[in-house]
Amino acid sequence: MGFWTRVKEIFTKTKKPVVLGIALGSGGAKGMAHLGALKAFAEEGLSFSVVTGTSIGSIVGALYCKGYSWADMAGIVENVNKKEFSKNLRPFADMAPFEAFLEEYVEGDIPQLPLPFAACATDAATNECVVLREGKTAKALTASAAIPPFFRGVDWQGKKLYDGAFSNAIPADVCRELGAQVVIGIDLSAYAKADDEKGRIERLVGSAIGAFTPVRTLPDAKTRGYEASDVMLRPNLYDFKATDISRAAMDAMFEIGYREAKERMPEIHAAIEAARKNRKKSK
Repeated sequence: MGFWTRVKEIFTKTKKPVVLGIALGSGGAKGMAHLGALKAFAEEGLSFSVVTGTSIGSIVGALYCKGYSWADMAGIVENVNKKEFSKNLRPFADMAPFEAFLEEYVEGDIPQLPLPFAACATDAATNECVVLREGKTAKALTASAAIPPFFRGVDWQGKKLYDGAFSNAIPADVCRELGAQVVIGIDLSAYAKADDEKGRIERLVGSAIGAFTPVRTLPDAKTRGYEASDVMLRPNLYDFKATDISRAAMDAMFEIGYREAKERMPEIHAAIEAARKNRKKSK
């Protein structure tokens, strides 16, 4: 190997960008905030090399991996919310129509996606997180978003899977396991409160639903995401519910996600720069 060839190789290695990952949290219709954040990232010139997601976050994540822009995804996610969830929101609904709908946009298997991707679901038998990295993409997303008791669980390799929010709501740890050096998480439930009237009502409704739910929320379902993230975005969606699918609500949630990402951009750039410096020190 010639001298200048070696110099070029060293220069290329040192200039290799930090592997940036994103972990997209669960939240139903609140997922519109994910798209707002993705718009902000695009404007900043930031792209993600590793993507993980739970529930609506897994759907947005898979669409991102397929190469859809935030603008394209907005229309798809709106259809997910309006045409699928609202139409099928009845006890123990069959998720086959939902899977068929997703297949139109994310056909094929997970390993065929251009970027490393994983969706998280919950095993009904053990209540543990199941990381989905292979098999049909649409089926994996369906399992990750199968909210009990509204939807039946999804059969997957001998397991019955439900919504991943019960076991790993913001899969930042999985994102790091897939090779991300800097992980940005997005928590869509950061401002949920249980000490006011609205919080008490939602808690009572949740308890009623829980009586018919085959899975339970693990204590670290959300905290593990915070522990594994370098920066956790926390869009203030307190005034919205996971079932808010009106045009006004979706537009507002999109804008809130966008503003949160814009405001936190200095922290994100600082985390990327810190990872870059640490990598140089380790060489």
